[in-house]
Amino acid sequence: MKRRNFLLSAIAMGVTAATAKTNLFNSNEKVLIVYYSWSGNTRAIANHIQTLTQGDIHEIIPEKAYPKDYNETVAQARKEIDANVRPVLKSRIENLDEYDVIFIGTPNWWSTIAPPIATFLSENNLSGKKVVPFCTHAGGGKAKCFTDTARLCPNATIADGFVVSGSNATSAKEQVEKWLQKI
Repeated sequence: MKRRNFLLSAIAMGVTAATAKTNLFNSNEKVLIVYYSWSGNTRAIANHIQTLTQGDIHEIIPEKAYPKDYNETVAQARKEIDANVRPVLKSRIENLDEYDVIFIGTPNWWSTIAPPIATFLSENNLSGKKVVPFCTHAGGGKAKCFTDTARLCPNATIADGFVVSGSNATSAKEQVEKWLQKI
């Protein structure tokens, strides 16, 4: 798999305050970008990450699509989050074990990860993986998106995440690059 060597050598991740910094990935590690995007904003960030890392990319698609209407989606998301619903997903990643570093992208819905991402994290064992969260939002920042991601993959190493307003997602490639170099 092609990777930009200068970027690989520059990227290091902060795990937690109690953990020393370590390389996010090296040339022998395989990168996967997994994301859910309702409006396209999280997809834009996932595509920026894919371009910069040359990792593989996989869009999470729920079996039953969310409504096209924003307010209807907001209401449905609220109900699902309150009831801890894990929507059925259309596709699976059969070769997840092959990946060492997994970027997880979600919109911030009601201060947490979108239910399709919760399904993905609940159904897949990411123990021993390096997990790198990122999220888009409409004013709520990261809220609990990164801590909820970490909670659903407790035996993974969690990197410092990236957060951006959805309205800035398509033009955030430079911000994403700086984040990757920073972590």
